[in-house]
Amino acid sequence: MRRRPWGRAAAALTLAACALFTTPAAPAAAAGPVTLEATYTTGLENGWARVERYRDGSSGFQAETYPPDGRGDHTGQTKRLFGDVARPHSSRFLLYHAPGWQTGAKATPVLLVHGANQTADLAWANPNARGSYGCGQASCPTTGLMQHLDAQGYKVFAIGFPHVTGDGYYWSEQIHDAVAQIRAKTGAAQVDVIGWSKGAFNARMYVSSLRRSWGTAYAGDVRKLVLVGGPNKGFDWGYRHGWTHDFAIFPECGGSLNAPAPHTRMVCYGLWRDHPELSYEGDAYPGSDDMLYRWDDVYPLPAAEQDWYTTYYGGTGFYTAGRGIQYAIDRGSLVRSLITAGTPASVPVYQLCGNSPDMALLHNEHTGPSDGAVFVASCTAADGVANRSAAATLALNHLKLGWATNAMNQITTWLG
Repeated sequence: MRRRPWGRAAAALTLAACALFTTPAAPAAAAGPVTLEATYTTGLENGWARVERYRDGSSGFQAETYPPDGRGDHTGQTKRLFGDVARPHSSRFLLYHAPGWQTGAKATPVLLVHGANQTADLAWANPNARGSYGCGQASCPTTGLMQHLDAQGYKVFAIGFPHVTGDGYYWSEQIHDAVAQIRAKTGAAQVDVIGWSKGAFNARMYVSSLRRSWGTAYAGDVRKLVLVGGPNKGFDWGYRHGWTHDFAIFPECGGSLNAPAPHTRMVCYGLWRDHPELSYEGDAYPGSDDMLYRWDDVYPLPAAEQDWYTTYYGGTGFYTAGRGIQYAIDRGSLVRSLITAGTPASVPVYQLCGNSPDMALLHNEHTGPSDGAVFVASCTAADGVANRSAAATLALNHLKLGWATNAMNQITTWLG
């Protein structure tokens, strides 16, 4: 069996196979206050001026499961900001402040919402936080969109989530919480929200009032919504390419990527290995199903790739076994629900997409025009968007969309 050359790019992949998750209907939960737990102003890395840790007191937030081998644990600065807790409770979140959060001349503050398997540092302040190949290419810059916007007079904030592939309903509620805190701090009536990948999907959930019974309906507090690399009509990348993704995930095959596998079983070095806990069928990736959507009726599957049929449609192949994409979709995809909910006409929506499937060391999406992870047709889809103000597709891969100069300039132009 041939090994695949997975490197740091796999460990840093924005999408974490880019997926979200929805749980079965939760029991009634009570809303609670959002309280400030800690404030950090010294010793911060990557240019942040201030970071605050909050707790949402709603009883709707329940503890989430993490991968048992620690691959989803927080480390470094993020762990320290969560009170030196590697696996924070789902009710916690971080609010990062850029240097000009008080002094920026622009009237409308900006909230940056990172994607799965990222942090505010990696996504917005230091794309080189994980070293070479962690940003979509061999050499990564050490500053990002935070510094770019801060230098132009924007009051910039970013949210950090406790579980990096967490429940989409939780992330959506905490986006609301962050917007409320920013408004209170700045006196602004509305906030511009920029979401990348999973963060784009969850930010759209908030604006569309797609929520649990205990969640908060959209409060009219977003001026502009910028969706960067968002799978607006879902994606099926993790299931589309046979066993390829599993090599980056199954530890016996040398994998360590913090993302769900499309299979629960796989042959590594001649032996079947069982890892349901690292799959879409397990519970360690509570944000793993929400954005799944079938594209097999639009773009044919790559029939030359090993176990392509059973990976997508379910069953046991030559080297893998799993229930297939429809099982995961039925478990909790929110794509159709999000489209049906629709964005309000009062919120202009901007879609920034890429069309260069060239993420280094990764098996890029190549069966249709894509950014390496999300089909261009999904990213640019206007289904359910009442007020699409603009869309742009750049020659960038999914991991470059948040920090490449032309992408940052496009975002700045849209913010005005």
